Amino acid sequence: MEMHQIRYFLAAARALSFTRAAEHCHVSQPALTTAVKKLEAELGGVLFIRESNRLQLTALGRQMEPMLAQVLNCADAAQNAADSLRLQRQPPVRVGVMPTLGPVRLSRFLADFEHGHPGIEVAIREGRPAELREWLERDELDAAIVNPADPAADSWRLEELYTERYVVLLPPGHVLQERNALSLGDLNRQAYVDRLACEMREQVMAACNSIGVELYARFRSEREDWVQAMVAAGLGFAFMPEYAITHPGTVQRPLADPPVERRIALATMPGRQFAPAVAAFVRAAKGYRWLG
Repeated sequence: MEMHQIRYFLAAARALSFTRAAEHCHVSQPALTTAVKKLEAELGGVLFIRESNRLQLTALGRQMEPMLAQVLNCADAAQNAADSLRLQRQPPVRVGVMPTLGPVRLSRFLADFEHGHPGIEVAIREGRPAELREWLERDELDAAIVNPADPAADSWRLEELYTERYVVLLPPGHVLQERNALSLGDLNRQAYVDRLACEMREQVMAACNSIGVELYARFRSEREDWVQAMVAAGLGFAFMPEYAITHPGTVQRPLADPPVERRIALATMPGRQFAPAVAAFVRAAKGYRWLG
């Protein structure tokens, strides 16, 4: 029994799809299914059956899942402990982040990473997409958490982390608060708080212009905390990524027509060799359940 077989089985057990599991594990579907079949041969029974268009765990699969998850957790813990001893006194991992990135999920990941790798330091540097691009290329960053819609993304090595929707952030008591979802048309001539740092600002504004939606910007700022505070104070609504919202005094509603979403990915420079600490950080980011 090999560790990659266990990883592939657990990925398939979570996704209930060999295709999605292979995408998550960054391997081809034939490689993943072959590994699962070898694991089944070693265990002496079938782990999955196909019902309609979806996989289901067999009784053996359900029994094996928690046991194999424990095996994998122990192996990862052993690897992390070995990494921590080897990586002590290494330079900090230099990570760039967009100002629009929500801090909650990142802070949870960093806490989890620190727990598993207590010998590694992480230095966070905030910058707009063009700055992150320049810092990556000049080797002033080891990695950056970005929206891969950036034109330079084709020249980066990318690891997808998660996808998030854009929502409409409203002041409490706003006339549109009672609606379950909003369209751009609903926002015509509504007071608006303009997020100047938003990397998708031009895309959203173009969508508004294409259908004749007029927005009156009563406040503009590059700072996300100021934008959310001004919405809470009643100056208008704002378009926000759903996981970037931190202000408790606001109301959010899905933007349903048209839906807008962005991808968040970890970018590194291809061909640049990772220091051990950076390799551990990238591996942890790839394996972390960002939306769990």
